Amino acid sequence: MMTILDTPKHIAIVMDGNGRWAEKRGLNRVNGHKEGVHATRRVVEACIKNGIETLSLFAFSSENWRRPPSEVQFLMTLLVTSINSERASLFENGVRVSVIGDREPFSLDLKKAIRNIENTTLECDRMHLVIAVNYGGKWEISRAAKLIAEQVVDGSLLPEEINEGLFDEFMKLPGDSLPDLFIRAGGEHRLSNYYLWQMAYTELYFVDCLWPDFHENHLTDAIISYSNRQRRFGGLLGDDGDPD
Repeated sequence: MMTILDTPKHIAIVMDGNGRWAEKRGLNRVNGHKEGVHATRRVVEACIKNGIETLSLFAFSSENWRRPPSEVQFLMTLLVTSINSERASLFENGVRVSVIGDREPFSLDLKKAIRNIENTTLECDRMHLVIAVNYGGKWEISRAAKLIAEQVVDGSLLPEEINEGLFDEFMKLPGDSLPDLFIRAGGEHRLSNYYLWQMAYTELYFVDCLWPDFHENHLTDAIISYSNRQRRFGGLLGDDGDPD
């Protein structure tokens, strides 16, 4: 199958470089995270304007707990503050918010903030914002494997019934949409354990600017790059335009 691309329906972003942005300016790393919130707001607004159906943001990975405790605590507090302060605006702009990841370690305040914003925006349908917090692709795959194994043990599933389609069911993202375009700010060229299952055929785009410096023009450049590519999904392009 060959598809000539236009605007992506689902964009996934790794927002990297907040700490380095601050350090380059002789500031504490937390100042970079604060500035990164402004970049996030700009990107959400730009995606709404460009008609993007789903925007996924990697806010906090399962590996980020290894950072200094003071920085982790600040990030958790910043999440609560940002979610609460942006809730009304996102609702008014028709943005539905879903949060994915393991919520078990979260504070009661963060759990409440997530629950409130998900409930408030549940019926919004202009854009779907999926925020990954305490998320990791390996964690998600292993969780799916455990759930499938439990079904085999209790007899509701036969081993020969396990296939990619079954894993797809357990790995569905909110809104049941796979990312078309992956963008990573900060100059690094890696996925960092993000959407490992879901991005098998996602187009990748890397930008050198650090996340606080990410503006609408960077998003536009990524979308233009995407629109000039051809997705083969494992096939080949023949002279007649069909896979052969």
